[in-house]
Amino acid sequence: MPKTIQIRDLDDEVYLALGRRAADAGVTIPELLRQEAERLAARPTVAEWLERTRRRPSAITAADVRRALDEHRGRWPDDRR
Repeated sequence: MPKTIQIRDLDDEVYLALGRRAADAGVTIPELLRQEAERLAARPTVAEWLERTRRRPSAITAADVRRALDEHRGRWPDDRR
């Protein structure tokens, strides 16, 4: 059964930005917020995502990641490695 959510004390700037986004999408503000709530609810929390990624085995080490980053961006000026 559908539920109703009420948001109080929304800043004018936020409401105007939501209005612009809704207009750009061709929907009402409540429809835009309903779509965003569905999208948010479908995503895992950060804790859930971290737990899932911890379970994945990987041959890549932290040193491999640092080396790849150094190759991409260059060494940090104070890096003593």
